[in-house]
Amino acid sequence: MGVMEESSMVTPGEILGMASEVKAGKGAYVSSHNNTVYASLTGLTRFIPPTPHSIDQRPTVEVTGHKAHGAVPQPGSVVIARVTKVMARMASADIMCVGPKSVREKFTGIIRQQDVRATEIDKVEMHSSFRPGDIVKAQVLSLGDARAYHLSTAKNELGVVSAESASGVTMVPISWTEMQCPLTGQTEPRKVAKVET
Repeated sequence: MGVMEESSMVTPGEILGMASEVKAGKGAYVSSHNNTVYASLTGLTRFIPPTPHSIDQRPTVEVTGHKAHGAVPQPGSVVIARVTKVMARMASADIMCVGPKSVREKFTGIIRQQDVRATEIDKVEMHSSFRPGDIVKAQVLSLGDARAYHLSTAKNELGVVSAESASGVTMVPISWTEMQCPLTGQTEPRKVAKVET
């Protein structure tokens, strides 16, 4: 596979080349499982030749957004998302912010059962980790299929950061696994994010 033409239009997930031939610059990332460089945003490709003295003589491929985009999730970035649906093996969520920046387009994230927490993965119950409407802090693992990003809440500081109780009140985290309604005192199970104190 040869190097792509300069300034071709690409969309997230499109292959830009093999990691052995090109380096991933802005707007691109390398998938470790197949050593392929992919676009992480919609825009135009640009190849930057290596400097003559560089040991690594691969050109760098960048993707520059074709219009002023809001933030775009990248593998490794921390996002804030609202849970929209919880199923037996996964939860889907709409990504609202990437780091401190809000997104302008709709990005969907999926938190799979194995990505909820780092320990006792086989005991994870999706319905006792998240509920629709919960606001979660998660890390982007990869660009999944069908335009959905795979998200993880497996680190201590990731998980539910805000949730409403059945009575519509914002609940208070009381442990790693529970949040409490300050009005009724009822507790509900959640995968709670560790609050930075």
